[in-house]
Amino acid sequence: MGRRWRDGRGELVVRGDGGGSPVRVPLEIAASYRARTKGLLGRDSIDGAILLSPANSVHTFRMRMPIDVAYLDRGLRVIAVRTMRPGRLGMPRLRARHVLEAGAGAMSEWGVRKGARVEVVVPV
Repeated sequence: MGRRWRDGRGELVVRGDGGGSPVRVPLEIAASYRARTKGLLGRDSIDGAILLSPANSVHTFRMRMPIDVAYLDRGLRVIAVRTMRPGRLGMPRLRARHVLEAGAGAMSEWGVRKGARVEVVVPV
């Protein structure tokens, strides 16, 4: 189930455990080497989240804010969620194929936690 996206915008859909209405979050997609390398560097905030693909680790050197990081497998299931302060190096996750980043605290509000499945919707 290899997914390939292009740099651009989309929407992250997080389905809740209780079967309630899904949470929809604005999403930036960073699929090129250049976009993945830049990521959230130099920003003071982000509206929504950014998806780095392919990726299995991140760092927060030269970042201005703490971030939530979710490691996703091939099927977009969350392997782990961590909050990272600026100046940290995240350990690579062997099964991770994509990394989702957002402002610290955002992922718990959206229901992104270990075992959850997310969906990426890209306009055609």
